[in-house]
Amino acid sequence: MPPPPDWWSLTSEEVLQELRARPAGLTAKEAEERLERYGENVLREEARETRLQVFLRQFKSILIAILVIAAVVSFLVGEPQDAAAILIIVVLNALLGYTQEWQAGEAIEALKKMLVQRAVVIRDGEQQEIDAAGVVPGDIVLLEMGERVPADLAIVEATSLQVDEAPLTGESAPVDKAPGRLPPGTGLAERSNMTFAGTTVVNGRGQGVVVATGMETEFGKIAGLSQLVTAEATPLSRQMDVLGRDIGFIALGIAALAVVVGLLQQRGLLEMFLVGVSLAVAVIPEGLPAVVTLTLAIGIKTMMQKNCLIRRLPASETLGAVSVICTDKTGTLTRNEMAVVRVKTPGAEVAVTGTGYAPEGVFLLDGRAIDPGDYPGLRQFLRAVLLCNHATIAHDGVGGWRIFGTPTEGALVVAAAKAGLSRDDAPEAAGEFSFDSTRKRMTIIYREDDGDVAYVKGAPEVLLARSSGVLVDGSVVALTDDLRETIREEIAGYASGGLRVLGAAYRPLPAGLPRTADAVEEELVFLGFAGILDPPRPEAAEAIRLCRSAGIDVIMITGDNPLTAYAIAEDLGLPSEGALTGTDLEALTDDELEERLRVTKVLSRVTAAHKLRVIDILSRKRAVIAMTGDGVNDAPALKKASIGIAMGIKGTDVAKESSDMVLVDDNFASIVAGVEEGRREYDNIARFTRYLLSSNVGEIVAIVGGLLLGLPLILIPVQILWINLITDGLTALALGLEPAEKDVMQQRPRDPGEPILTRAAFTIILALGAWLGLLTLYVFSGLYDIDLDRARTMAFTGLIVFELYNVLNFRSFRFPLHRIGFFSNPALLYAILGSLALQVLVVYVPVFQDFLGTAPLTLADWGLIALLGLPVLLAGEVYKILRSRGGNPWVFPTR
Repeated sequence: MPPPPDWWSLTSEEVLQELRARPAGLTAKEAEERLERYGENVLREEARETRLQVFLRQFKSILIAILVIAAVVSFLVGEPQDAAAILIIVVLNALLGYTQEWQAGEAIEALKKMLVQRAVVIRDGEQQEIDAAGVVPGDIVLLEMGERVPADLAIVEATSLQVDEAPLTGESAPVDKAPGRLPPGTGLAERSNMTFAGTTVVNGRGQGVVVATGMETEFGKIAGLSQLVTAEATPLSRQMDVLGRDIGFIALGIAALAVVVGLLQQRGLLEMFLVGVSLAVAVIPEGLPAVVTLTLAIGIKTMMQKNCLIRRLPASETLGAVSVICTDKTGTLTRNEMAVVRVKTPGAEVAVTGTGYAPEGVFLLDGRAIDPGDYPGLRQFLRAVLLCNHATIAHDGVGGWRIFGTPTEGALVVAAAKAGLSRDDAPEAAGEFSFDSTRKRMTIIYREDDGDVAYVKGAPEVLLARSSGVLVDGSVVALTDDLRETIREEIAGYASGGLRVLGAAYRPLPAGLPRTADAVEEELVFLGFAGILDPPRPEAAEAIRLCRSAGIDVIMITGDNPLTAYAIAEDLGLPSEGALTGTDLEALTDDELEERLRVTKVLSRVTAAHKLRVIDILSRKRAVIAMTGDGVNDAPALKKASIGIAMGIKGTDVAKESSDMVLVDDNFASIVAGVEEGRREYDNIARFTRYLLSSNVGEIVAIVGGLLLGLPLILIPVQILWINLITDGLTALALGLEPAEKDVMQQRPRDPGEPILTRAAFTIILALGAWLGLLTLYVFSGLYDIDLDRARTMAFTGLIVFELYNVLNFRSFRFPLHRIGFFSNPALLYAILGSLALQVLVVYVPVFQDFLGTAPLTLADWGLIALLGLPVLLAGEVYKILRSRGGNPWVFPTR
């Protein structure tokens, strides 16, 4: 295909000529040749990762690499059981991550629907239904209500044709389509003489000639753009890689230092190598990757209950780090259900209550409920918009209502139904003049008892210009110039308030009047106009308020009208200094736009490129950005954002495939619930990471202390692995189930560049770890020269008990136990009891004694260990009580 001209700037005849097409369609031979030349009308999507690729990706972590190296070293020094234990935990970790991600991918596949399966074309002068993949440039395609457009088309014929272009442009209202020529610079959303692949016909019928297929369509171009955008690593992934790198260096350094010190003490080389391996094993928190993966996996299931389908494990935690949410409007902040909210007649102005398409609501005049039947002008207006209408409403059988027809017409039918009106007693229709984008009005003639009456609805300014009277209190009065101007100002007021305005009029037709549109649609009696709005979701305002309290910036990015978008933002309590359009964005430099985004939170009429630019600008200051979207125009931004959120109900397949998360119910409030869950996840990951590292510091202090004091090896490698993988692993996993702190959504988002081990956290870890290590060393030093096995068992068991006391400290470093509730995390209590039970087995069951080198302990030994460990917990509680009273300036935030 040659470089395409601006198809919208040509007449339909010129388009046919350019494509060497004709109204009778291509011949079968021509279609076959063009299919060979241009290829199938399909989108080339990125291939889904294979099962093996998903599994191998679970090993892309520095910490995992360190564990594999530790397993190899353990095997080489003759500790095969240690190597096996480490490798088992690594493989189980990978299997768990693989299972979660593959299941999420399967869920996405289940959500996908075919874009278009069939298309009706004219070939060889006859209508044919073909596979949409076989549509080629030059084909004449027939469009009917309810069908999806199979390719980009230039309109040739149209009758009341309206198309839903929300998946492509973000425009919430159906767009009128008609043939004709438009200026060369016309934007995508204003190309009323074209329809685009992936959009849906919601009213009327028409014909179009195919000008682009497959990846050459507007849909395909944006899908291709999204494939060029590479996803970035999540904040948690980067933090864990930094932690893994640091741990690796520390492990090598401590092990090497211990070997050097031992050799200087003239210890044996083999003994010191064993000490070095023990220290390396002690430094590495072997259970950490598995606990992180399990915590994220559990979080994914929790988020699914909140209608957030996470596609990749780290994305659940990333949601908690979000500092900016760029959200779509239609269906996310609003209900995606048009509703009449106000009606203005010359005699009264009323508000209409009710939500959705349910015919339930009341009419309010000055705040009090009224019966529309008591107001002739209001009743006549509602009857007119009901009769001049093709939409219907029906109960779906499961508690909801749906409309058949355009959303705007459906909203008018619902408003009439709220007044008790229906078409059951409608007179016989005698003629119709259809709506189109040129006429901007529609008329249906009915045979009433007193003669034929024309009911007209459409753009109120058009009806007003064709009216000579108005209905006031049931009587027709002349429409004076002053009254006409007053009504125009009222219409403008509705429009400036973001309402879609639609007027109604009627005319009793004199006998003998020609039944032509020009003759009938004159001398009308103006009845009034309605303000129609896609109302905000009732829970969205509270969700935005919660975001503001949590320090999260919300920016509305929509393809909709700027007045409508700004009005919705005001209703939701989203403060914004006006609204920026795509044209405004192009006129601003990056620095100017960055400054404007500080105060302007409504962006309208934007393209895919605009969205990418906004994300790049917001990312300058390391913001973690969540981007929502449903259309193919959103796909590049979804992929570029820190976390892309696709809509599950109205989202396109391309959007879902480009996202990190799918919002099952398309509800903004669910995103905020997900943010809260993500914050809880990260807080818990930080808690158990710090807890595990404090335990490892305790092991290091005990081993190195014993080495410096000339004592035998206090803990052997298999005992360290038992602590790290089993006892610490159980309690750390239970710590990952800690409920969110009550003020979690009153805290500002964490800095994504801040490491898990902050300076304050590192200080706490060293202090507590050193205390645990010194206690362990104390227990061992009193017995080693009497009974080494019993001394080592005391140290082994003591360290575990001390850590079980210590885990309670890490539930919170801001609130003492009586504030958060001792029993608020029952899983942790079960884990503590389970760890103690396992240690009892290890100490007294012979097979475990042989495997772990333990000896039986007396009841007095257990009592001594319990008493020595109690101050660890008490000190933590005293610290938190002092801090909560403001007596301790030392701050250790959980995030």
